[in-house]
Amino acid sequence: MRAWILHGINDLRYEETDKPVPARHEALIAVKAVGICGSDIPRIYQTGAHTHPLIPGHEFSGVVEAVGADVDRDWLGRRVGIFPLIPCRDCPPCQKKQYEMCRHYSYLGSRQNGGFAEYAAVPADSLIPLPDSVSFEEAAMLEPMAVAVHALRRAQPDPADTIAVCGLGTIGSLLTMFLRELGIRNILTIGNKSSQQQTILDIGLPKTSYCNTKEQDVDQWLDARTQGQGVDIFFECVGKNETLIQAIDHTAPAGRVLLLGNPYSQMHLDRQVYWKILRHQLTVTGTWNSTFTHSPDDDWHYVLDRLSSRRIDPARLISHRFPLDALDEGLLIMRDKTEDHCKIMLENIKS
Repeated sequence: MRAWILHGINDLRYEETDKPVPARHEALIAVKAVGICGSDIPRIYQTGAHTHPLIPGHEFSGVVEAVGADVDRDWLGRRVGIFPLIPCRDCPPCQKKQYEMCRHYSYLGSRQNGGFAEYAAVPADSLIPLPDSVSFEEAAMLEPMAVAVHALRRAQPDPADTIAVCGLGTIGSLLTMFLRELGIRNILTIGNKSSQQQTILDIGLPKTSYCNTKEQDVDQWLDARTQGQGVDIFFECVGKNETLIQAIDHTAPAGRVLLLGNPYSQMHLDRQVYWKILRHQLTVTGTWNSTFTHSPDDDWHYVLDRLSSRRIDPARLISHRFPLDALDEGLLIMRDKTEDHCKIMLENIKS
């Protein structure tokens, strides 16, 4: 098969490799669609993966082509999404089915081979069957959608809340969609691209709900729209020290700050910011990944339910589509910011 193999930092090659043979507990997936995640950029160009050589890519979907000896053959031919986190199922969080907090997890696309390939072998426990109404592209966005939903459900918003979403990449935009679907109307969004305002309009928010940080002063904008009282919930989806401080500064007393953004650099809080957390009795919560337990109430089934009923439309966030062999073009758009983009999707028409 053909696959993109990361041999080291900034050494990604599209080349022939052996088609994987599924182990006893695995399924072989003919990959149909795979999205590029923002985390793929530093992994490929700056830090490398946990092991090399490695096939990156963790947001993908496809069709089950073969199964291992211990896997139910009813999976054969099924259209599936793939939960990329592989829990140890033995540590204390795993014993509570809190697999997203596993202490000894593996991960498709960063710790073992992932989806930037024509085929991928994945644990059968990672599969979620897709209804016919859900496309492969939508299923390749299940992972970022579930990440957004995980943060949403941890925040427990009320329809009357005023909510800020800072950072309108894929996760922040999806989060805004799910907030709207939940009935939240007073949403304030903060981004840095003119195209993101159109995304907000498409989601159904008014033009005045978007602040472009390149053209407006965020602090003044938030103060004006909350009468200086702050928001009830602030989702920080950027991962920069300045936006973390803004989140704390503009959250109302007894409010909640949800941290989603992977940190770009070292994070620190000065004394006055720390005092604000104490004196305003803020709840500052970290959130990472998503719940997938095969239960109807986990994050992935929450997302799939809304996809199936067409209450959410993630495909509108796909800004670019490339064939699998043009992955490098999509990566460079994201790395070098040569074009406005949101989700860049690869389609594997050969598998």
